[in-house]
Amino acid sequence: CPKCGSLERQRLLVLNMQRDTIPKLNDQNAKVLHFAPEKILEVMFRQFYKNYRTADLFQSADLSLNIEAIDIESESYDVVIANHVLEHVDDLKASKELFRILKNNGVLVCTVPIVEGLDETYENEAVTDERDRLLHYGQSDHVRLYGKDFRDRIASGGFVLEHEFTAQGQDVIHHALLVGEKVFVFRK
Repeated sequence: CPKCGSLERQRLLVLNMQRDTIPKLNDQNAKVLHFAPEKILEVMFRQFYKNYRTADLFQSADLSLNIEAIDIESESYDVVIANHVLEHVDDLKASKELFRILKNNGVLVCTVPIVEGLDETYENEAVTDERDRLLHYGQSDHVRLYGKDFRDRIASGGFVLEHEFTAQGQDVIHHALLVGEKVFVFRK
């Protein structure tokens, strides 16, 4: 957005929050942990949530955490947000860790680049340098290209897919969204 600087995926997340369709995100008292926080969302979330923390391993954040081995007590958070994070890390390890740190009935809200035409996620251990990653995955720091099995990959950590919201119809036009972009909500 030329006015506020937001990306399509961020607008889709906020739109569904405003519509009160994402469980727990409407609770100002929820304990929320946001991995690799986007500044535009962080500013908004800090104003709304009383118990909001950010986490990143490389950038400035409240907590320096590795999403694959999270140094936090089990069942600490009601909500974890991870927008375009899981395609950069070992998502199977991360899924187990995210499940562990969420309270019972907690939710993982995430977005990833996904190609629904692929039945299985494409990964290739031989692809290690930035140039090859760009060619194979579309971005130099990605380690996979998600297919339809993304849901099962995250569910393998213990989660149940509760909702997925897809940018479509009039929302795409009115909110300048990317057609087909998705927000996934998994429940512990």
